[in-house]
Amino acid sequence: MTTKIPAAPSPAVLRYAAFTADPSGGNPAGVVLDAAGLDDAAMLTIAADVGYSETAFLTPAAGSPDDSEQHYTARYFSPKAEVPFCGHATVAAAVALAERDGAVTGDGEEAAYVFATRAGTVPVAVSRAAGTVRATLTSVTPHVEEAAPDDVAEALAALGWAADEPAADLPPRIAFAGARHLVLAAATRARLARLDYDFARLEALMRRLDLTTVQLVWRESRYVFHARDPFPVGGVVEDPATGAAAAAFGAYARELALVPPDSVLTLHQGEDMGRPGVLTVTLREGDRRVRVSGAAVRIPPAQA
Repeated sequence: MTTKIPAAPSPAVLRYAAFTADPSGGNPAGVVLDAAGLDDAAMLTIAADVGYSETAFLTPAAGSPDDSEQHYTARYFSPKAEVPFCGHATVAAAVALAERDGAVTGDGEEAAYVFATRAGTVPVAVSRAAGTVRATLTSVTPHVEEAAPDDVAEALAALGWAADEPAADLPPRIAFAGARHLVLAAATRARLARLDYDFARLEALMRRLDLTTVQLVWRESRYVFHARDPFPVGGVVEDPATGAAAAAFGAYARELALVPPDSVLTLHQGEDMGRPGVLTVTLREGDRRVRVSGAAVRIPPAQA
């Protein structure tokens, strides 16, 4: 008689909305708090089944003996492929960890984590205030580079933007703070609100340039911006609230001296999708890294 070995139980997949305190807002992310034993194919299958723009997979890792922070290896999968870093899934995963551990049950309580990602080491702090749980990630060292005119022209053509629709005072750049994003600024809020692009054409350009999203922005005021992020390489038309792109945009704003070296920026994203979210981007003079903060809340099963 052959003894049948029972299959390993499937890991629990939590669902959180990041950059919002409303489960119906922000950007939903899948979270697997212990992915030990899952191979790449299994993680990709789970991410595809979840269907969100990204799902985070965490595996406990050892830190230094005197380290008060908890260490995890973090990997991120879209429904189509692995990505090196994902901001909203990082925020969601850190809040999920803190809530699982009972670390932020009362206002003023805090928890600290360190995520080892493919892009580098990302510290994340979680805190609770006025009943809302927020996480702040600190990006890897960012950089900003010129975007080739022909590539910008191809992106604008794929997006269907006319020659006078980009903002003249916010030039295109490719910015990195864990993942690469092409930053394109719209001259008007109305242009940003219209998103009807050639999915295959933009995807092809993004794959050639190794872009995670194209970040489309409009400047409302000195410190307030609105953003949208087409994400065809992940199999998603648009990402509702994009922490990695927000970090990259912080590097972009610093590089172009759009704001003082010490600044706090507010990015509104998801409004045109009916999933409004708010991302806070903090720049500190003397520190090239960018901090991105936002609330996160668990999505009830009925809304998942």
